[in-house]
Amino acid sequence: MSTPVFEDVGPVSDCDCPGCVRGRRAGPGPLPARFGGRPAARGVAVVAAAASAALGPALPAAAHASLHAPHRPGTPAADGEPATPQGKESPLFGPAAAPVRPPAVPIPATSRTDIINRAKIWVAAKVPYSMSTYWTDGYRQDCSGFVSMAWGLPGNEWTGSLGQFGMKIAKEDLQPGDMLLFHNQDNPENGSHVVIFGGWTDYTHTYYMVYEQTPPRTRRQATPYPYWTHADKYVPYRYKGVTAAAGKKAATDDKAPAPSSPGARPASHGVPGYPGRRFFRPGEENEYVTELGRRLVEKGFGGFYAAGPGPRWGEADRRAVEAYQRGQGWRGGAADGYPGPETWRRLFA
Repeated sequence: MSTPVFEDVGPVSDCDCPGCVRGRRAGPGPLPARFGGRPAARGVAVVAAAASAALGPALPAAAHASLHAPHRPGTPAADGEPATPQGKESPLFGPAAAPVRPPAVPIPATSRTDIINRAKIWVAAKVPYSMSTYWTDGYRQDCSGFVSMAWGLPGNEWTGSLGQFGMKIAKEDLQPGDMLLFHNQDNPENGSHVVIFGGWTDYTHTYYMVYEQTPPRTRRQATPYPYWTHADKYVPYRYKGVTAAAGKKAATDDKAPAPSSPGARPASHGVPGYPGRRFFRPGEENEYVTELGRRLVEKGFGGFYAAGPGPRWGEADRRAVEAYQRGQGWRGGAADGYPGPETWRRLFA
């Protein structure tokens, strides 16, 4: 599904020296796209114009084509969303691999942690979207095959059959591992889609972390509830086989810092251990960035986030931290927007 992405513009340099830090803070940032700012496009246009003078009239046409290249997933598209065609019910590895299973299929038990972990495997592998091919684990590479895999179902379902494995729930009851399902009965290939709910991005419950299989590959990103389009069509479901004991354990899969992260320091007296400055460099993506953002929102410094805090460190995070540091009375290098041990201790005290 083609959807808009809210992405912060990171600093120009990764350097931590005081001069570079001051330069990043003082220098004008690129304009947001809604105000006409398109840094990449302007760069291409300037290069194309310079080359045109030397090479003749053929190059501007190429430059024009590059400015209108096919859209990336997660960005708006002029022609709307790509279709998400899906296959029908089939056994693992496809119809040719095994006989069709009997109608009465026991629902396997699984935990929320296992559901999210299976979803993350496909995200990490960047499994290509396909309604006709099957991944190495036997599941079809479309949206319904992805949810079938995450739930650990004995075969490949489709949006018209996944509902029988779950029970409808309210928005307030959503937990990581549940699904949001839209099945268009009139034309299943026109808008039908299903995703895995990974947890709310912040306390407003307006955005959540989604795990989904959508062209061109599996992805995980912050998404408005219930989805970018067809907002009145998506229905929350809970897998019937999810174990109650695992629900509490996995309820913070996308929220809490992972205690086993390399370089992380242990918690002390209920305060999450400061993981180290390297976890908060431009472009870093980890659980500590999300946890820091959530705490900043709780402290009243969430106004810099367009869609709530997420796992990828960006300029919104830096500005929120800087505002908090200035609120502590710090100035100069002590308020550079990058959390140190004392900033961390005070935030989580």
